[in-house]
Amino acid sequence: MVGTEIQLRVDNVAHGGWCVGRHNDRVVFVRHTLPGELVRVRVTEETKRFLRADAVEVLEPSPDRVEAPCPFAGPGRCGGCDWQHASLEAQRRIKGEVVSEQLRRIAGITREVRVEELPGTPDGLGWRTRVRFAVDSEGRSGLRRHRSHEIEPVDRCLIAHPEVDRLGVTDLEWPQVREVEAVASGSTKDTALIVTPTGAKLPPLPAPKASAAVLRRFRNGRVQQVRGRRAVRERVGDREFRVSAGGFWQVHPAAARVLTEAVLEALAPKPGETALDLYCGAGLFTAALAEAVGAEGRVLGVEGDPDAVRDAAHNLRDLPWARVEQGDVGQRLREWVDMRVDVAVIDPPRTGAGTLVARQLAELRNRRVAYVSCDPATLARDLAAFVEEGYDLVDVRGFDSFPMTHHVECLAVLERTEQD
Repeated sequence: MVGTEIQLRVDNVAHGGWCVGRHNDRVVFVRHTLPGELVRVRVTEETKRFLRADAVEVLEPSPDRVEAPCPFAGPGRCGGCDWQHASLEAQRRIKGEVVSEQLRRIAGITREVRVEELPGTPDGLGWRTRVRFAVDSEGRSGLRRHRSHEIEPVDRCLIAHPEVDRLGVTDLEWPQVREVEAVASGSTKDTALIVTPTGAKLPPLPAPKASAAVLRRFRNGRVQQVRGRRAVRERVGDREFRVSAGGFWQVHPAAARVLTEAVLEALAPKPGETALDLYCGAGLFTAALAEAVGAEGRVLGVEGDPDAVRDAAHNLRDLPWARVEQGDVGQRLREWVDMRVDVAVIDPPRTGAGTLVARQLAELRNRRVAYVSCDPATLARDLAAFVEEGYDLVDVRGFDSFPMTHHVECLAVLERTEQD
């Protein structure tokens, strides 16, 4: 059926930027539409169980529909944004419904989730501080189309931060380059370009419009300095963080501050307590927890990426009661099984922590856990494990850290119901 056009009514929304309809009792996942719309769709993929399709004509539009601000958004074009055709209020409502549905379906938890707007980007544009541009065989940069290796050439990305846009990546030619990652600090003027060449030899590089560190990424993910600094500076409150250019940091300029405040509010750490920060990256939450528990307490962080561990050591050098160890989170939790822990924050990658790590953390009998997640499905899976281990889910907050896309940042707060 691929290429066939059919007409259907869209019923509801699904995780991943899709809406759901039916055709001849078969589920159809449709992009570029909204719940309640009557649309004509073109089938893009067929499996034994369902179809995937793009809405190519809207016959009865939703009242939430708006004109997409980006000319590269739409069927068969750039796959970076999922909801440019929806009002920002509708986007947040849809994301909340998706989180609630994942909690209900995967974890058996009934909870209404409201997604909160982050400050600084009222139009939902100009927020993304890290953009990875793909480069075609002719050296033109662009963004990948949805579920495809094909590249959509663009002259600019509307959700990119102004400092990323100022680097002028799309105005330059990149011969013998596979991709260019543009990095900008959301709180300083620091910028960097990470270039992945197609071969072992680094080709001559074009000069970006703005001054930027230029780095080379190896195939195994390591980053080597070519010229300029290897890190950017980020500020959260009165504290400055060094973050390796290829390392993890929240891409929305307001997200680091908002999430830090939310985690501290959720855990309410007390002076003298012991706290854990798992998958701690450059030490964002580690530093906040260390300031809260004071010199009479302690904070232990775990991170697998060696560059992030070095960044964390630098960022925590004035907080000697906070320590970050490099290694596997599960292994560290096995070593700490007899340790008394009061509170913990966990911020794993999109794949989640996994039910085993959730159970290992639960064995430490901490009174509260703050789980930060950018994937509702893996969050729901891991929350089910915590609930089985004697925790109550006391709160779930959603944050619109990724406007125009289907992604959403969540904070789940767990409290132990059985005290030692």
